[in-house]
Amino acid sequence: MARKLLLNSAQIRKARKAGRVLMPIFRKYRTRILLGFLALLGVDLLQLLIPRVIKSAIDSLQYAGATGASLLRHGALIVAIAGAIAACRFVWRYLILGFSRMLERDLRNRILEKLVELDRPFFNRRPAGEIMALAGNDLTAVQMACGIGLVSCVDAVMMTGAAIAFMAYIDPKLTLLALAPMPILALLTGLLTALLHKRFSRVQEQFSRLTEFSRSTLGAIRLIKAYNQEVAQTGYFDKMGRDYVKNNLRLAVVQGALFPFSTMIANFSLLLVVYFGGRLTIVGTISIGDFVAFMSYLFLMTWPMMAIGWVTTLFQRGITSLDRINRVLVEEPAVREPAVPLPMPQSNQLLVLRDLTFGHLPAAPPVLNGISLEIKPGFTGVVGKTGAGKTTLCQLLARIYPVADRQYFWEDIDVNRLGLREVRSRIAYVPQDTLLFSDTIEANIAFSRPGAAQQEIEKAARLAAIHDEIISLDKGYQTRVGERGVLLSGGQRQRIALARALLTDRPVIIIDDGLSAVDTDTEHRIIANFREWLPGRTCVMVSHRVAPILEADQIVVLADGGIAARGTHRELLVRNRFYRTIHDHQMSNPGTGD
Repeated sequence: MARKLLLNSAQIRKARKAGRVLMPIFRKYRTRILLGFLALLGVDLLQLLIPRVIKSAIDSLQYAGATGASLLRHGALIVAIAGAIAACRFVWRYLILGFSRMLERDLRNRILEKLVELDRPFFNRRPAGEIMALAGNDLTAVQMACGIGLVSCVDAVMMTGAAIAFMAYIDPKLTLLALAPMPILALLTGLLTALLHKRFSRVQEQFSRLTEFSRSTLGAIRLIKAYNQEVAQTGYFDKMGRDYVKNNLRLAVVQGALFPFSTMIANFSLLLVVYFGGRLTIVGTISIGDFVAFMSYLFLMTWPMMAIGWVTTLFQRGITSLDRINRVLVEEPAVREPAVPLPMPQSNQLLVLRDLTFGHLPAAPPVLNGISLEIKPGFTGVVGKTGAGKTTLCQLLARIYPVADRQYFWEDIDVNRLGLREVRSRIAYVPQDTLLFSDTIEANIAFSRPGAAQQEIEKAARLAAIHDEIISLDKGYQTRVGERGVLLSGGQRQRIALARALLTDRPVIIIDDGLSAVDTDTEHRIIANFREWLPGRTCVMVSHRVAPILEADQIVVLADGGIAARGTHRELLVRNRFYRTIHDHQMSNPGTGD
């Protein structure tokens, strides 16, 4: 028992902590909420008047004072009260349930704002399916708890309190008898809600895994079909689905127990009132009208008693889901804005690394170790074996991952003292994994500069040597590329991504193996275009092939997380065996990147 109560206390603390997320939204709509609950209070008070009218009518019948006209007046009064109840009920449903939808919208927007603020380390830890589940099942659970759940809770408290007061006015002892089973209901609810929280958490986690599995399956559907893994993948999904259903059934056992227990206790209270209240009526302690009114008030209490289980379920789901959402909202990006950023230097193309060391995990060996490098305006090429740290170097230069103080400088200013958005606004980055949206070619290129003129888009496409191929398509720049650009070749996708970066016309461009799928002739055209475009800019290009970087101002050879050599193409042919080996191999086997 102590363990159960301790778990409940922990849940309450967790609910309070996560509930702070909702406070700004409640304050924003406080007038709407207040008016809604006033309308709800009106419904409850009006409902409490009806038993008094019925009592008056029955007492007039009992004592031979009733007439047809008086009964008609009583009936008309009940109809009028019912009409007022209907109007107030419409008002509170419109205001409070409408508020719950506004809360859902605002919270969804806040989740998205936080997600776009977070950086790569967060998304390395959290799969996309889990994040998608937050905006699905979890957000719906919070909306239900803050909408109909909150209304039912407040309604139950107000109705129960008022009904008890009216019942006590009729007969205090009979009221105590009617309330005698309530402690049992409270005890059962406390025991079951602790178990409910645990099982619902497990169900939500499984739903996240199901969502992630579905997302990854759809994303890799062509690979799955190519390897004939349809049956195996369906089998995995079926097993996960069965586990999800199994745990949902275990959750349903707890949920299903709450409502019958509540109903049983409510009916037991009714039994006590019928027996003892009937005896009081027989001996004349209370009138028949009092007895009927007392029964009516007890019926008004029956719904709150039976709703305890349902409301508890809604709140448990909401608390669990809100806690999952809150764990994302309290995340902080690893790459942060400085408290007081320094102004960007006027000449901002000189990038300097000083003894840069970086690892993705604290316990793992660093990916880059002691890198010292000066990248001047012009063309810098980077080569190295797979796993040498080339992509990590590009991501650090693009401010995707954090770096320690005094290891990365723009001109002579520590990059950690510069505004993050300011630095990123001066860098165009073409990642190794090309990402296109399921939209038109024009929209994909213009993503980096919404509102760019058609002439600017075409100029960027010409620089990337993709314009002629685009206009040869039936719909030209309005051609839709399919999911992740599936309707295009690998080389076309890379060049559209390159055109997207060039459209920004930023002073620094970082290309991480962005020409690996391009044929040799097209590659030469792109490099020639680059030479005309490059003056006054800084370009860092990673390549597994030597050909794109032959004319680089400096070439950096990475090995085992450090710089093995640097120099021009001619200098490295003489000084570095690795560079000479890959150059000779690729020149003797043109078209390969090995």
